[in-house]
Amino acid sequence: MTYVLAALLGVLQGLTEFLPVSSTAHLLIAAHLFGYEDPGGVFTVMIQLGSIFAVMWLYRRKIVTVIAGLPSDPDARRFALMILVGFIPAVVAGGLLSDFIKTVLYESPAVIATAFVVGGIVMLAVERRRPEPDVVDAERTPVSRAFGVGICQTMALVPGVSRSGATMVGGMLMRLDRPAAAEFSFFLAMPTMAAAFAKKLLEVKDHLAPERALEITIGFVMAFVASLVVVRPFLGFVRRSGFAPFAWYRIAIGLALFAGMAAGWGW
Repeated sequence: MTYVLAALLGVLQGLTEFLPVSSTAHLLIAAHLFGYEDPGGVFTVMIQLGSIFAVMWLYRRKIVTVIAGLPSDPDARRFALMILVGFIPAVVAGGLLSDFIKTVLYESPAVIATAFVVGGIVMLAVERRRPEPDVVDAERTPVSRAFGVGICQTMALVPGVSRSGATMVGGMLMRLDRPAAAEFSFFLAMPTMAAAFAKKLLEVKDHLAPERALEITIGFVMAFVASLVVVRPFLGFVRRSGFAPFAWYRIAIGLALFAGMAAGWGW
């Protein structure tokens, strides 16, 4: 049963990591609903690596092109600078606030429910009243706007906000069109998630146990496959339908959590 839960949680991680619905909140809720024990958060940390590898695989040509072009190609250097500038705010905020977030916010289902609902409302408002987009290629995002998206990304430190949701809404506010905002979010996910993984791995390294290797491997593989499957179709869906369906989903989940807490459920 543990291996089945590991597979289900891996799929859940992979499906929600790059959608604007908060993978962290979904994993927290699912783990408590199913009574899944994860000492030190080792399993959650390791399966996130599957999602990181998936998006890096999907954009492997771009990664290789940028790295190879750094010594001589101005476009490669500008792209790298764009991602670096967008990445820095999350590093600073995470370093300053991570202990408070882990010990206080992660322990409060009310915070997660509120973040779901408020995030959905903000997403609907931005969809309705967003500035007219003038950037249709994520790779051509101005560096100053990349920093603005990076500032928005810091909001995702609150469980339930969603890193993808914050950066996609931030991208639209910075006048990127929907597909460009989504793709910029994927680019920014690579260093952000890699840094978060490295930090968490250092924190949980003493909890790594050989007997959990198969369980972690199952979750990792399922997260990799699920992320690999969801990214491209998501871009097509956003191009056709926008972010409103995800906003309504967030609001529904948040209200369901509030109803559950009113009935006595919590952790």
